[in-house]
Amino acid sequence: MNKGITILIADRNRHVREFLKRELAAVGYRVRLAKNGREVLNWVNQPPPPDLLILDLNLPDEPEVGILDKLRQAMPSLPVVVHSFTWEYENTPAVAAAAFVEKGGRSIEELKRVVREVLKEHGPTRPDESEET
Repeated sequence: MNKGITILIADRNRHVREFLKRELAAVGYRVRLAKNGREVLNWVNQPPPPDLLILDLNLPDEPEVGILDKLRQAMPSLPVVVHSFTWEYENTPAVAAAAFVEKGGRSIEELKRVVREVLKEHGPTRPDESEET
């Protein structure tokens, strides 16, 4: 079902990145990892681009919403799910994300649900590949 869909996970914490990778790969997504804004932009600018980005706004080399501005310029159609410890960004005009999921001990099931919904709504960026079964 998720074959061909690539998710980029950007989080400053290696353990969070690896955990999310295991969980999302287990349900069939291809997963790429980024530990900072530079790596996010590198992955977004390399073909093929990811179909969705799970983003912790607190990356070590970017101001909290700076990476979103750069992403809008590089790939405006990329759906972004903000995965953070706080909801304070939700009503910030500079934060344009498809969804927000608050980090927490049981947030993985909510994150997987949101990823499915966002991909259903926005569709993969490469439909020819993601339609394979």
